[in-house]
Amino acid sequence: MNLKHTTIVPGDSVDLQHFDPADRCGLESKEDSEQLLLADIRDLTALQEVFAARKERALLIVLQGMDAAGKDGIIKHVMSGINPQGVDVHGFRQPSAKELAHDFLWRESKVLPQFGRIGIFNRSYYEEVLVVRVNREALEAEGAREAAETWRERYEDINAFERHLVRSGTIVLKFFLHLSKEEQRKRLLARLDNADKLWKFSDADLEGHARWSAYQHAYSEMLAGTNTSWAPWHVVPADRKWVARAVVGKIVLSAFRDLPSEYPKPSKERIEKSALLARVLEGEAEKGEKPSG
Repeated sequence: MNLKHTTIVPGDSVDLQHFDPADRCGLESKEDSEQLLLADIRDLTALQEVFAARKERALLIVLQGMDAAGKDGIIKHVMSGINPQGVDVHGFRQPSAKELAHDFLWRESKVLPQFGRIGIFNRSYYEEVLVVRVNREALEAEGAREAAETWRERYEDINAFERHLVRSGTIVLKFFLHLSKEEQRKRLLARLDNADKLWKFSDADLEGHARWSAYQHAYSEMLAGTNTSWAPWHVVPADRKWVARAVVGKIVLSAFRDLPSEYPKPSKERIEKSALLARVLEGEAEKGEKPSG
């Protein structure tokens, strides 16, 4: 099934009011969505094994969105069939004093995925053109100036950074989980009403909700300024979690399908050595030797 989701043309302006956060993307029901995701996860599991074996490319998945947009759920469900040894998940919130002493891309650049691995950024360097733009205190902590050229310069730096990654062999998939203010209100309220979910709640969640319009403006300009041909943004409707998970799963699977699907061919030396080892093991069986341990 070819799920429909909104794409952004590089260079176009972005107004999030034109994107429907409740769009079903062609899905009929939650049950259909879950069946589709399960099938995609099975294919993704097989392709990820080949990807890990070949070690020719890396995959970086960037998840951005307002609080309660479903970033954790995306990671939990879409990556549920992946070998955990091949995935690294990193979350980026308020930077430490050490991180503030470096450039704004430093902390993410330290944990980029190696070839053959998947890296997931739950929030990312994009916080540096979102949170610090809306939150004056965060901007002052960085010692940055609040001016239009500040954000344009950071967009340029991010675009150059991602272009370098892509040219060097990293696939960059960027997802903006587009949540409505009303749906966020309901999800935040559900956290407050459930003692088992209070650990996920912070005062910053309500601050973000109160500054909704400012964040929507910052996101709109960020999406327009950093949507490139080499690392485009995918705007994913997030009011229905089952839609968001199916859409992200389908896009990740599509990226793997564009890669070679065959295991690496062994060298002549490796084949000869394997044949020798096989004869040794077969000889043990002929002699009736029992394996140690």
